[in-house]
Amino acid sequence: MSISRSTTVTASPEAVYALVSDLPRMGELSPENTGGRWLRGATGPAVGARFRGRNRNGWRRWSTAVQVEVADPGREFAFRVSSFGVPVSRWCYVMAPVDGGCTLTESWEDRRPWWFKTPAGLVTGVMNREEATATSMETTLTAVRDRLKA
Repeated sequence: MSISRSTTVTASPEAVYALVSDLPRMGELSPENTGGRWLRGATGPAVGARFRGRNRNGWRRWSTAVQVEVADPGREFAFRVSSFGVPVSRWCYVMAPVDGGCTLTESWEDRRPWWFKTPAGLVTGVMNREEATATSMETTLTAVRDRLKA
């Protein structure tokens, strides 16, 4: 299962990349993520960098392990998410230049094994992850667009 959503942003691809790859500040844009911190000496997005993400849904709180997979400034930023060593998802942001800015596409791939979906839903309070993710992506893309309005 994968989901993608796109929006046009009136900012350069480099400015969009700088915003979406700043994982500690992602909580300012995402309705579920609340930020986190770089690990093992990492100070920013680079292939192989690790990050501990924090998330919230109402009173529920959980963390995830993140590893950056693609860090191509102004073009693409992607990372894989796991929990307790179990694959959870892959997130990707692709920036494509257009007149007056760029198109930003956010993609999510569900990597959870079938047996992990129910426990994950109970922990997060989200039993329909696909629907919740689509709504969350639209909120995040709107926040990016609004933050970077020229």
